[in-house]
Amino acid sequence: MEENFENTSNTDVKKQPSDPGWKRKTAVLIAASFVMGILGGFLGYNIASGNLHNVVSNTPSGNKTYNVQEQSAVIDAVKKVSPSVVSITSEGSSEGLFGMSMPTKSAGTGFIVDSNGLIVTNKHVVSDQNAKYTVFTSDGKKYAAEVKARDPLNDLAFVKINTSGLPAAELGNSDGLQVGQTVIAIGNALGQYQNTVTTGVVSGVGRAITAGDQGGASQEYLDNVIQTDAAINPGNSGGPLINIGGQVIGINTAIDQQGQSIGFAIPINMIKKQVSSVESTGKIVRPVLGIRYVPITKDLAASNNLKSDTGALVYGGGNNPGVVPGSAADKAGVKEGDIILKINNDSIDENHSITSILQKYDPGNTVTLTILRDGGQKKINVALGSSS
Repeated sequence: MEENFENTSNTDVKKQPSDPGWKRKTAVLIAASFVMGILGGFLGYNIASGNLHNVVSNTPSGNKTYNVQEQSAVIDAVKKVSPSVVSITSEGSSEGLFGMSMPTKSAGTGFIVDSNGLIVTNKHVVSDQNAKYTVFTSDGKKYAAEVKARDPLNDLAFVKINTSGLPAAELGNSDGLQVGQTVIAIGNALGQYQNTVTTGVVSGVGRAITAGDQGGASQEYLDNVIQTDAAINPGNSGGPLINIGGQVIGINTAIDQQGQSIGFAIPINMIKKQVSSVESTGKIVRPVLGIRYVPITKDLAASNNLKSDTGALVYGGGNNPGVVPGSAADKAGVKEGDIILKINNDSIDENHSITSILQKYDPGNTVTLTILRDGGQKKINVALGSSS
């Protein structure tokens, strides 16, 4: 039956209930509402703060138990990726005093990218051509490892173990990373704390660094790397940098020892094509121009009177020519001192390096370079070469 409240008079509103116990019933209802409000607030606080408790509520129908479970995106992401993370150890030898052979040991990290035992790591983790490498999976199993391929241009390598049915990590998209985005690093910290987890944010993208070993014996120029403040320690090299969804978006590769919590990771998009290449050919095959260059910044342009404050200056220095003889760039007519402004329609700037742009193409593809030379622009077609 529908009730009509439109004709309710003031008298009807002020009229007291005829039940003599109405005051006592009202007080009971208020008290019950107060108790339930406290209980609801307590339950809500425990859910929001992520505490693990069993909250018991007394009701007229009996006791009811509410199981409040901690739900954390970071924990879920770590659980998803950790089974794919492995530790890699090496045993080799070096010449010591008086020509004596001294045993050497080192450790790093990798992660599984194929269920049949293909693993990604850093090149410097498996740089010794004569060392014996061993992989330890997260469940404690031990496997002899073979280095399948080392990247001649980047600090990347692929290792293979003879097994199947392994949990492969999910690869994300590093092109869409945003500064401030939460990231998680997992690795064999200091070579003894397997699957150590640290968290932080993306501190910068598109960085260019010169990475080298502690002794300074070898150095490598890396551009378009991810900067993060997630703690990366010796032994973390080659391990995954993941997003909050548990996808790998980078390979931890270097730290800046002059600062605090300044680490760098190679974007995952730089290896996606290489996974299938190594599986099918056993080699890392990537398109190359065959140049050495310096990314142009405003400061570099101002101090060297360059005609552009963006792009890449073809420059070698020392005994290293800017244009590699016989390379694709050399055959197309690129010259030392040229400033490359674009590859096809992609402009080269601090967020888009030559290396990252070339990932779109395969060896043999023809691209058009927009070049600044002698104060004027010109276009040069280049058939890309191969790294293999």
